[in-house]
Amino acid sequence: MQTLYEWDFRPESKVEDILHRNFTEFEGQVDQVYARKVVEGTIASKDSIDQLIIKAAPDWPIEQVAMIDKNLLRIAIFELLYDQEEEVPPKVSINEAVELGKQFGSESSSKFINGVLGTIYKDHAKKLEPRDLNAPK
Repeated sequence: MQTLYEWDFRPESKVEDILHRNFTEFEGQVDQVYARKVVEGTIASKDSIDQLIIKAAPDWPIEQVAMIDKNLLRIAIFELLYDQEEEVPPKVSINEAVELGKQFGSESSSKFINGVLGTIYKDHAKKLEPRDLNAPK
């Protein structure tokens, strides 16, 4: 999250430099392989992810969405729809984004994030069901 936030704030920065700095700061606390996959995958899919955010939140122009909220949404959407290895169950990804929104965003961040991700989850439910650990078998 921190890497994407900083990159979004300073897009001229090299993502690799930001990742390296964060890996050094949080040494032993981060799964570097997974973090790198999420950061690189989210950036590679950013334009299509942003289109999903725009569609799910038509009353909020993407440039007006708080940077922290936007990046939490991007990460969760990457995990939901773009992660080919499907490591995170959808409800876990949504819950983590909502909780991080409560911790790092504004008072309304968690509700906004939950609403956007809930809409995207409903729109893509058929694709996501097999990954959901709580889905009926």
